[in-house]
Amino acid sequence: MDIGQPPSGEQHEISFGKERAVITEIGATLRAYSAGDRPIIEPFAPDAMSDGAHGQLLIPWPNRIRDGTYRWRGVSHQLPLNEAEAHHAIHGLVRWEAFRLRERTANALTLTHTIHPSPGYPFTIDIQVVYDLSDQGLRVTTSAVNRGPDAAPFAFGQHPYLSPGPGAVDDAVLTLPARRRLVTDDRLIPVREEPVAGTAFDFTQGRKIGDAVLDTAFTDLARDADGRARAFLTGADGRHLELWVDPAIGYIQVFTGDTLGVGRRRTALAMEPMTAPANAFQSGSGIIPLERGNKVEIAWGVRMRA
Repeated sequence: MDIGQPPSGEQHEISFGKERAVITEIGATLRAYSAGDRPIIEPFAPDAMSDGAHGQLLIPWPNRIRDGTYRWRGVSHQLPLNEAEAHHAIHGLVRWEAFRLRERTANALTLTHTIHPSPGYPFTIDIQVVYDLSDQGLRVTTSAVNRGPDAAPFAFGQHPYLSPGPGAVDDAVLTLPARRRLVTDDRLIPVREEPVAGTAFDFTQGRKIGDAVLDTAFTDLARDADGRARAFLTGADGRHLELWVDPAIGYIQVFTGDTLGVGRRRTALAMEPMTAPANAFQSGSGIIPLERGNKVEIAWGVRMRA
């Protein structure tokens, strides 16, 4: 059936062997990623908008900014409140913006977008996102360059939902090499960090998710010799998904999807790589001060392992 122009714009497909990924024009969003018939990333339909931030880039900040206010270099700013009920600004400025296709091959593509000055974020930032499929799975590399006259606060996040395969996340095993988590208030704003050892939030050795309800940022990530931290989700079908993050990413937000719509609740596990936690524009935690002309590059990836 012809659905006309999809809500997420042009659909860019790349492939490598049996693996296939679809990235959308709107938001440079990862709409789908699978190996054969097995989804690696839970998709959303081509005739639908991204729900629950499925696959979206969270730039220039991930998660929430309380009341949408912050001060930067002595100047106060007020962002639009797009989580109106909670009175927050959430997940940045590019989720619903068009990205231009700059380069494409069979297994890789590059998309670009410029954040122009707007109320609450009067800065000019060039964004480039490269999606690359190989025998190592999917690699996502995002770079940002400050093209404006003033230094800008910047942080990165992305919102993939890892698929456990058939069934709910309850039966999946999560292995997450994080030694600390952020405790939040009733508005989901961090108030402190605490160790996970000996608590219900300790997934360092791998355990079944069960009935755990998570919308939690984890940090103090254990890293391998290459500087990467690696987390794993093992589905009831025995397939292992590996999510890796580079040294720039200090937080992984884990969300079991309990507040999503019917048919989406607890069907996949959001594992969001982030350079900064919620409310970072106020707290300063993890914020990258992007000076005029400077560039930052951040990478993460996911793959299915035997």
